[in-house]
Amino acid sequence: QVQPVESGGGLVQAGGSLRLSCAASGRTFATYAVAWFRQSPGKEREFVAAITWTAGARHYDDSVKGRFTISRDIAKNTVYLQMNSLKPEDTAIYYCNVDQTYWGQGTQVTVSS
Repeated sequence: QVQPVESGGGLVQAGGSLRLSCAASGRTFATYAVAWFRQSPGKEREFVAAITWTAGARHYDDSVKGRFTISRDIAKNTVYLQMNSLKPEDTAIYYCNVDQTYWGQGTQVTVSS
């Protein structure tokens, strides 16, 4: 069993940047796919981006394409989400998901206008 642990959230002005991290606790991410989801108040949790650990294939929701970049550091067993040109509508709790099964506790991202 792998337990993802998120970090890196915070408060930023519109147009700013943040980098989220998702580290594995308990096992490595090897053979898994790791994804970021987000949930804002009153809305369902939605997919943001994903990366396959072995091949490094990336997938993005249309709403973040060109602004967010997902990456992995195999040596550090960590997945990152670099978020640029942030908008107020990006405000949400961001969750790391492993293999569509394991969820982290989330990290709050707030973008002020």
